[in-house]
Amino acid sequence: MSKATATTILPERVSAAAPCVTWSFVKRRAAHLLACGFGVGLFPGAPGTAGTLAALPLYWILDDRVTGADFLLLVALLFAAGVWACGATGRALGSADHGAMVWDEIVAFLLVLFFTPAGFAWVLSAFLLFRIFDVVKPWPIPYFERALPGGFGVMFDDLFAAFYTLLCLALIRLF
Repeated sequence: MSKATATTILPERVSAAAPCVTWSFVKRRAAHLLACGFGVGLFPGAPGTAGTLAALPLYWILDDRVTGADFLLLVALLFAAGVWACGATGRALGSADHGAMVWDEIVAFLLVLFFTPAGFAWVLSAFLLFRIFDVVKPWPIPYFERALPGGFGVMFDDLFAAFYTLLCLALIRLF
C-alpha cells in the first residue's frame, strides 16, 4: 500500500482547532494517561492507528493468561475505565473526542481480536476493517457520537466500528 493510499484510508480525526497534547499533559492525571493510551495517543499523524496497533501486544499478553469469560469481563472493565478517563480528559482538553484519546480504539480492538480467527491474514484484515470503520463512521456511528455525551459516547462509537468489523469478518469466513 502506498503512503498516499494509507493516508487516504487512515486519516485521523484531529482538527486544526484541537489543542496540542503533550507528555506533560498526559502525565498530569491518571485519566489523561489512560485516555491517551499511556502515551500512544501522542504518536504524530496517526494516533488512532497507533492506538489500534497498541491493542495487539496487550491482547497477546492477555490471551494466554485470561479465560474467555474473564477476558470479556476485563474488556467491560476497561470500557468503564475508558468512559471515566475519556470524559475527564475530553473536558480538560475542551474537545470531547480529541485524537490523542486512543483508549477507545485500544479497548474496541481488544474486543475485535477476541473474536478474530487466529492467523496473520485474519488479524491484518481485522485491523484494516476496524480502521476503515473507525474513520468512515457508517450509520449509526455519527448519530451516537452526537447523541451520547462525554466519555460514554467516545467509547461507545468504537464498539460500533468493532461490530461492523466482526460482521465483515464473519461474512468473509462464511463465504
